[in-house]
Amino acid sequence: MLSIIIPTWNNLPFVKLCVESIRKNSAYAHQVVLHINDGSDGTLEWAKAEGLDFTQTPDNAGICVAVNMAGGIATQDYIVYMNDDMYVCPQWDVALAEEIKAAGTDAFMFSSTMIEPTFHNNPCVIVKDYGTTIETFNEKDLLAECNTFPMHDWYGSTWPPTIVHKKYWHITGGYSIELSPGVSSDDDFAMKMWMAGCRIFKGIGNSRVYHFQSKSTLRVVKNDGRKQFLMKWGINQSTFNKHFTHRGEKYAGVLSDPPESLIKREKLRAWLKRKIV
Repeated sequence: MLSIIIPTWNNLPFVKLCVESIRKNSAYAHQVVLHINDGSDGTLEWAKAEGLDFTQTPDNAGICVAVNMAGGIATQDYIVYMNDDMYVCPQWDVALAEEIKAAGTDAFMFSSTMIEPTFHNNPCVIVKDYGTTIETFNEKDLLAECNTFPMHDWYGSTWPPTIVHKKYWHITGGYSIELSPGVSSDDDFAMKMWMAGCRIFKGIGNSRVYHFQSKSTLRVVKNDGRKQFLMKWGINQSTFNKHFTHRGEKYAGVLSDPPESLIKREKLRAWLKRKIV
């Protein structure tokens, strides 16, 4: 049903757990595509032994290049971008399938709802600690409790796991490599979806994954994504998240364009800021 693309960078214990959870907890059969950055930790040999589809670069190419390369060999109509430090919970794909069927359009961007061990002031996340390492992971309790937490559908789906139709993956050109290694690339991709006509940015409350939180991104030298977003689109990321996708608000239907007067005001404000920086 889905092509699930997973960039991974010498993170073999986590990507093993991620793929195992997809195989064990999915209701449907999916294509799993890894992009293996380096892979000298045994990831490359493991992927071959498991019969997984994969692309590879000899060094860490960053998120944007990785997902585009993996997306290039996706065989299914819907592409899911997932982090390698995630564990999918039972029924995660059933909830997505129901949303796809009900959408009535291919112009959507859905996200599963993350369960994370620590609170980072994110209203779109369920906070519950089931471990931060492979050794401390409490899989038994997660499986027993993951679908018991109340959570509504929410606006502002931009971060993994995200799902879009492959048609829109190609229309938008995938993730923008000028934002490599990837800071703000998720908001940039969402803005490209918006420019392509998407007005459904919906986080699915009943589709749940556990996220161990940034086991690879902590190792990279980050790009200045906020500044790049500002220079590219003429508005701040905060403006896009607040006034376009309404991130964190309870989902109440298809989004409308923000007032033109607000856009002009925010573009002027961004222009003045850009002159300063």
